Amino acid sequence: MIQERDDHPTASDIFAAARRRLPSLSYATVYNSLKYLREEGLVREIAFGDSASRYDRELERHDHAICSVCGKLVDFELPEAAQLLRAAARKSRFKAESVHLTLTGVCPDCR
Repeated sequence: MIQERDDHPTASDIFAAARRRLPSLSYATVYNSLKYLREEGLVREIAFGDSASRYDRELERHDHAICSVCGKLVDFELPEAAQLLRAAARKSRFKAESVHLTLTGVCPDCR
């Protein structure tokens, strides 16, 4: 399901799409499957505070922009971001476990 999509679906999005193919599918099955896929490193979970997590098929390092109006989430690559965030980790004395930039703003469609 996730590998077929170009967007970053929520568990609800995945459940709705999968349910069209398998009407007897339960929400618990979708959550358990997503947990397994995440733990095995086959998908990446993107969490945004209180918002629903999104799932990403792209595992290579990349950054995201999210629209504060419609919630659209897009990938982009800004190699300089990793260097900047590593510098922030050094400054904070945290050991960085992951480095990703998330730009929050208004997408072209919502402007």
